[in-house]
Amino acid sequence: MQRLNHFRVYFLLAILLTAGIVVVAREHRPSFLRPDLHLNAYVTGADGNLTVVDLVKLSAVAHIPIGAGLSGLRSLPYSVDFSPDGKRLYTTSSTDNSLLAIDCQSHAILAQSRTDADPVLAKATSDGKSVLVVNHRGATLGIHDATTLAVRILVPVVPQPEDVVVLPDSSVAFVLSRSQHRISVVDLRRGLLLTNLELAGRPTQMLLKPDGGELYVISPESHGLQAINTWTHEVGDYVLLGSAPTRGVLLPDASELFVSDNAAGRITPVDIVNRRVSRPISAGQSPTALALDPGENPSLLLAVNQGSGDLTVIRVRSDSQSLLTMIPVGDQPQDLVVKLF
Repeated sequence: MQRLNHFRVYFLLAILLTAGIVVVAREHRPSFLRPDLHLNAYVTGADGNLTVVDLVKLSAVAHIPIGAGLSGLRSLPYSVDFSPDGKRLYTTSSTDNSLLAIDCQSHAILAQSRTDADPVLAKATSDGKSVLVVNHRGATLGIHDATTLAVRILVPVVPQPEDVVVLPDSSVAFVLSRSQHRISVVDLRRGLLLTNLELAGRPTQMLLKPDGGELYVISPESHGLQAINTWTHEVGDYVLLGSAPTRGVLLPDASELFVSDNAAGRITPVDIVNRRVSRPISAGQSPTALALDPGENPSLLLAVNQGSGDLTVIRVRSDSQSLLTMIPVGDQPQDLVVKLF
């Protein structure tokens, strides 16, 4: 009888142990996907390669040579974006001043077009009709046809532009320069500059609220962010964040904003609705660009670390935010996007 009781105890312990292992494994895996789905991160680097990271295997699986060329203090390709249908990836190369479209499945180059001087960023509009190219040395915003990549018009903007965000209806674009205390507002339908907005400090990134109503501008120089009304073009609230807030990413419901601090090596969560700062999360050396995995309730926060040459993967949950792993991606990674396909 005693042996039977011992057997039952061991059997229950084995079940509990197995269940615990399963729970731990699930907690430390980035995603559970169907066999026909993939979750990848695409990271641009100073070596001219586009690194593809499998976020299920947590490893780099491909390095696509795009071409390198100096623009200010950045080596390109600098940034990538996807077409609304997810079939094309757009990026730029300053080596020959060109815009490229890449097939997301085969990684083949589908189309290529000339741009103005030193293109640093490509952005597809949500209506699927245009690709916007920020030309750093040309000080212009190029509006290109999304299919042929041919340029329709070049709009003069602030000197040394480096970033652009677009309203959900594809009507207006905001163009940022990290060397200026202002951002340009461009009418995309008419192809003209509307105004330049003055800021408290030189900005590093703009983040648009999903409904398009507010634009958040991060500035290390002012140690925080400013909120801009996109309909009236008025600068509103200011939130103090830390030493050198650099880049950020918003949750889909716009309830929380995560901001990387390049000097402190950490990521700061911000309650954007109430304008309150939460406890920081440790990252790698000199974290910059951030991204979340796709979906209404993201579980992964990714951070590019320029100083340590890796990609930090952080599990983001309502009850816990913790470091999952760090994946080497090459010398001085610049930017990233995440795609589920």
